[in-house]
Amino acid sequence: MARSFLYAWEGLVYAWRVQRNFRLEAYLGLLALLLALWLGVDPVPVLLLIALVLSLELLNTALEAFTDLASPVHHPLAKRAKDTAAAAVFLASLLALSIGLYLFLPPLLRKLGLT
Repeated sequence: MARSFLYAWEGLVYAWRVQRNFRLEAYLGLLALLLALWLGVDPVPVLLLIALVLSLELLNTALEAFTDLASPVHHPLAKRAKDTAAAAVFLASLLALSIGLYLFLPPLLRKLGLT
């Protein structure tokens, strides 16, 4: 079982080191969490959305690596697999943005004295 955690940790380290989008999404997630705490918004939905986006980014990274291994030469189906996995991250990010606006906008406007 300890090996499983070690392998998972290695995957996180790899994604952090190699995947710029993973780092960007992690930073944006941290910013959203800090904003939730500052605004007094329940952090649980924010944490769930962060986990969703980062998990899908990790799956996208894994699928890209596997696709490159299986099809080192450009192939239309390999492109389709990569594009579809990227679309999953994109949709989750749009969902996170939409829910973030829903959660943060009213308390932010109140805090700034605009309502």
